[in-house]
Order: sequence, then structure tokens, then C-alpha cells
Amino acid sequence: MYKISISPEEISALELAAFPGEIVVLDSEDEAYKKAIAYLKRQRLIGFDTETRPTFSPDQRSNGTALLQLSGKEKAFLFRLKKCGLPRSLASILANPLILKVGAATSDDVHGLQKITSFSPQGFVDLQNMVWEYGIRDKSVKKMAAIILGVKISKAQQLSNWEAEVLSDSQRRYAATDAWVCREMYLKLLASEKAPLTKEQLHPEILLNPPKEKAKEQKPAKKKRPSRHRRRRKTANNTEING
Repeated sequence: MYKISISPEEISALELAAFPGEIVVLDSEDEAYKKAIAYLKRQRLIGFDTETRPTFSPDQRSNGTALLQLSGKEKAFLFRLKKCGLPRSLASILANPLILKVGAATSDDVHGLQKITSFSPQGFVDLQNMVWEYGIRDKSVKKMAAIILGVKISKAQQLSNWEAEVLSDSQRRYAATDAWVCREMYLKLLASEKAPLTKEQLHPEILLNPPKEKAKEQKPAKKKRPSRHRRRRKTANNTEING
């Protein structure tokens, strides 16, 4: 069984993990791009993630998706969308139901990609929607990786400039790892026994702050209206008299 939740102190004590394979950065539809598409089309399970240049002001408009990461077991591909766009050959992989694409909060990422090229997303698996079945409440990639795989992943590059002219080695490693680790978590969960969270475990705030029952409103008793007509009483000899 897995831990329901994990603390920052527990995570800091774990071993640092990073994608161990080949990382390929792509910014045009060249020969390397074609080989990447061919590789990805042969896969039945790939890790999925995206990156966007961060904004630091609520008044600043979103910069749009800058990077798409797709990772197999031994190769991770980083598509620089601000340079190469989202070609149909790449979008077809995102629309292929036979290729499972595993990530976290995938609907947000997909929505950002659809602003670049329209496609019908199929074959997406969102870890955040399935970990509760295995007794896990935490939903960030960092915490899920710590609980499921027992490793620590670096998030130091999360708020870096993903539209930089050249991505640094740290950025490449971070981006590849985020996609790859989702794939690894999915495989580990499939090999694990399910132990779904109870409603109370899933929403502990209910126990801490139980909803207050509304007091039933007491309706004032209705006053009997006096009859407009006099009641009539019958005498013993059945003659009616006014009462």
C-alpha cells in the first residue's frame, strides 16, 4: 500500500531521480523530427507534459505553450512549439487512441495545445484522476513520484524561461524527467493492488469542519378563524336553535 500523503521533509530525504535516456530537442521539421515521429508512432505508452513561459503579474497575458514533451522508455523528445509549431504529424499522435499519453492535469495541457493546432485528443491518462484508487491523496507530480516511485525530482527549472533561444542542460533534464516520470508512475500503479480512499480520506476537511445542519424553522401555528356563520345545535326533539 502507498502513503496517503507525504511531507516535504520526507521528500528531501529521498534519492534524486532524472530521466536516464537520450534527450532530443526539436525546433523544425527536419530529419531528426521525422525520426522522432516515427519512434513515437511505434510506442503504445508515452509520458506527456508541456511547459509555458511563466507570467509574474496577474495583468500579464499568458505566453502560450512553448514546449511539448513526449517520452518513451529510453528516448525523450522536446518539441519547441514557438519555433516549429504543432504540425499535423505531431498532432496525430495526440489524437491516436492506441497510443496512451500519461501525464498530470492533462486537460489543461491539451487545451493549451489546441490553441496552436486543432485536434481531437484521445488516449490521454491523467494520473491525478486515478491515484485515489491506490490510496493516494497528493496530486502534484513531485509528491506522486515520491509516494509511488520513492524518488525525488527537481522542480528548480519550473519557472525558467521556456522561450529562451537555447534551452539549458538543466531545463532539458527537467522537461524530459517530468514526462518520463509520469510514464514510470503509471506502470508502477498498474502493477499495484488498488486500495481506494474513503470519502473521509479523500476530503479530510469534512472531518475537521463538518457541515452545520440548518435548524428547522418553526412555523407559527395558524390561528383558527372564527366562523362567519353561527353554529347550530339540535335539541333533543331535533328542533334547531341558534347557539
